[in-house]
Amino acid sequence: MSDESSVEEEETEVLFVAEEQSSGEDPPMSEWSSLEVELPEENKKKLLFTQNLYSAGSGELCAKYVKMFDSQIVLHPYYSYPAVSDPGIKKALLGPEKPVIYPDDGQALYLFLCEDMNTFPVRMFHKNLLSNEIDLSFYGVSPAAVRPMAMALQYNKYVQIFNLTDNFLTDDSSYHLGQMLSSNITLKELNLTGCRIGASGMLRLGNTLSVNRTLTTLNLSRNYIGEAGGLHFAHQILGAAVKNVNLSYNQLGKQTALAFAEAFEFNNKLTHLDLSKNNFFHAATTVKMLDVLAQSKVLQELNLAWNSLEGERVAGGIKNILLVPSLTSLDLSNNRLQGEAILVILTNLYRAKKLVTLHLSFNPMSPEDAQATIEKMLKPRVKLENLFLENVSVNKSFLTCLSRVMRMKTRKNFSVKYGRVLQNWSVQGPDPRELILRRADHLGKARKKRKVDMAQFFLQLNKEFPRPMTIKELLERIELDEVPLDDGLVNELCVIFPGPKSVKTKYINLQLICEFMERIWPDRKLPPTPPPEPEPEPVVELPPPPPPKKGKGKK
Repeated sequence: MSDESSVEEEETEVLFVAEEQSSGEDPPMSEWSSLEVELPEENKKKLLFTQNLYSAGSGELCAKYVKMFDSQIVLHPYYSYPAVSDPGIKKALLGPEKPVIYPDDGQALYLFLCEDMNTFPVRMFHKNLLSNEIDLSFYGVSPAAVRPMAMALQYNKYVQIFNLTDNFLTDDSSYHLGQMLSSNITLKELNLTGCRIGASGMLRLGNTLSVNRTLTTLNLSRNYIGEAGGLHFAHQILGAAVKNVNLSYNQLGKQTALAFAEAFEFNNKLTHLDLSKNNFFHAATTVKMLDVLAQSKVLQELNLAWNSLEGERVAGGIKNILLVPSLTSLDLSNNRLQGEAILVILTNLYRAKKLVTLHLSFNPMSPEDAQATIEKMLKPRVKLENLFLENVSVNKSFLTCLSRVMRMKTRKNFSVKYGRVLQNWSVQGPDPRELILRRADHLGKARKKRKVDMAQFFLQLNKEFPRPMTIKELLERIELDEVPLDDGLVNELCVIFPGPKSVKTKYINLQLICEFMERIWPDRKLPPTPPPEPEPEPVVELPPPPPPKKGKGKK
C-alpha cells in the first residue's frame, strides 16, 4: 500500500495553489477564473510541416512519425484509390446545348449563316459591316442571300446606310428586312430603288415601321407597289419615325391619295415626300391629300412631277402647299399647268417665306404665263432663288423683265432657266406657190409641138371636178391629156395646196390653185363657152282635110 500511495503521490500534478487572502478583499481582475481562456491544442500536422516532416499533398507520413505499416491497417479501397469526378459527361448528354453568342458586328454570324444555308457570302457586305455604309446597288444579290444579311444587321452598331438599288427582292427578302428593322437601332437610311417588291412585299417590309425609331430615310422608287401597296404603306406610316419617303414610279392613284389624306391627319411629320411619276391626276382626291399636307409644319421638299396635274382646282391645292412655313422646294414639272392655273399658284408665292426652288419646266405654259411668273420676282417679299422654266417659250418682254430682276440687290444669287425666245420678226422670201406654178407653166410651154397652158388646164379641171381630187386621179388625167408634169412636181402641189386630210390617200385642192393663178395671171381664163344651139321647133303635122261630102243630085 505504501508503494501505491507513493506512486500516486509522484503522478499528482499541482495545478493551482491559492494564496490566502483576507475575507474582506476580492482577488485582482487578472486572477479571475472566468477570464481564463483555454487555448486549443496545436495541430500536429502543422507542427510537422514546419519541421519539413510532412507534406499535405503527398498523403504520406514520415517513418519517424508513423509507428504502424499501412499493410496492417484495414482501409476501404476508395481511400487509397478515390473515384474520378465527372468531367462533364452527364451535363453534355442530359443538359441543353449552350447557345453560341456572336459579336454585335455580325461578321461571324453572317459567315455561319451563309455556311448553314449553303450560300456564298458577299465579300463587300462582310467587309463593310464595320463601316458606315453598305452599297450593294446593281450587285445582283439573290433573294436567298438577303436573309443572312438582314440577320447580321439586326444588332450591328456601325452601318447607317444600306443600299440595295436594282436587286430583285421577293416576299421572303422583304419579310427578313422588316424583321431586321424591328431590332436594329443604328440604321438610318434604307434604299430599295428598283427592287420590285410589289404590294405583297410592301406589306411584309412595312409591318415593323412603327416599331423602328431610328430609320429616317426610306426609298421605295420603282417598286410597282400599285394601289394595294399604297394602301398598305398608308396604314404602316402611322406611328413611324421615318421622315424622308420616296414613292415615285409606283402606279399610285386616287385610292392611295385618299388613304394618304387619312394617314397624314394623324402622322404629318414627313420632311421630304416624292410622289412623282404616279397617277395623281384625279382632282377631288388629289386636292384632299394636298389640303392635309398643307397643314404640316415640317414639310421641306415636295415632288409632284409627272402626274398630269391640271386645272384650277388642283392649282388651289398647290397654292395651299405654299403656306407651309418650312417649304424650301416644290417640283411641278412635266404636268399640264397653264393659263389660269399658273396665276392661281402665283397668288401665294410671296407668302412662301423659305421657298428656294420652284420647278415649272415642261408645262404647256404660254409666253404670257412665263411673263407673269417673272414679274413676281420684282417683289422683294418673294424669296425665290431658283426658277426653272425649261421648254417654256418666252418673248422679248420676258428678257427685259429678267434684266430688271437681276439688277435688284436682293436677287444677287437668283438663277432662272427658260426655253427658246420668240422673236417679233417674220422671214420674208419667195412664195413657194408662185415658184411651183411658174415652173409648171414653163414646162407646159417648153414643148415645140404641143404646148399646154397650165392655167387653162387647172381651170378646166376645177370646172369638171368641183370636189378635191386625189393624187392618183390627177396623175391619170395628166397622163391622159399628155401634160408635161412629173410626179415630184405634183407632190409639191399637193403639199402647198392640201386638200382634206386622210390616212390612206392625199388630196389636192384645185380651187386654191385656181384662186392663186388668178392673182398671177388674171388675164388667163377659159374661153367662153358658146351658147347651146336652140333646138328646132317640132313640126306639127296637120291632119289631112276631110274629103268633101257628096250631095244628092236632082233627078
